[in-house]
Parts: sequence; structure tokens; C-alpha cells
Amino acid sequence: MEAKKGYKAVAKNLPMSPTKIRPIANNLRKRPVVEAVAILETLPNKGAGFLKKVIESATANALFQNSKLDEEMLYIKELLVDGGPIQKRIWPRSRGKADRLLKRSSHISVVVDEIGNTGE
Repeated sequence: MEAKKGYKAVAKNLPMSPTKIRPIANNLRKRPVVEAVAILETLPNKGAGFLKKVIESATANALFQNSKLDEEMLYIKELLVDGGPIQKRIWPRSRGKADRLLKRSSHISVVVDEIGNTGE
């Protein structure tokens, strides 16, 4: 019998480097959803807004798929921040030279599950 994975939400091609989002995400893993959203609302970072939106989407998916769940009983089971496609641009420099400008993007995936659910 396969263990239940939880309720998932994914945001792709977000216009921000994953190295800027990961430190925020590292503080949210294994926390209750309500506590994580409260933390994200107080942070001024652009990445915090992206994370909050994906966590709220995963929570809404969980509540939609299982009406018996309570938002207070959900926690962040899995939170991944991966690199997305990189846009390469030219950055003009002095004396006719050029550097390469890499515009990085991110993929965020969140899995929420019920507190006390061991996947049986």
C-alpha cells in the first residue's frame, strides 16, 4: 500500500533567483501552515510573497479536496525551491565590451499534510 503524499501546489517560472528564496524557505519547513503564513506576512522580501502565495494555494487545495480538514491542523510537509529557466542577456560595458547577464527564475513546490497523519 502506497503512503499518501499530501496536498500539493506548484508555482513555476517565478522571476527571482532560487538562492534568494531558499533561506526564507528553510525557516518554514515542518511548521504549521498558519504559523508559516504569519511569518511570511511580516517579511519584506519579494520571495516571501511568492512563498506565501504557493502555501496558501496548497492549503486551498487541501481544504477543497477534503472538506473534513481544518486549516489549523495542516503543516508544511515538503517545500522545494528549484532553479527554473535562465534568460541570457547582454550587459554593455565600457570600451565596447560586453558581459553576460543571467536572469534566473525559480520553481516552488509545496506539499501540506494533516498534523498527526503518518501516511497510513
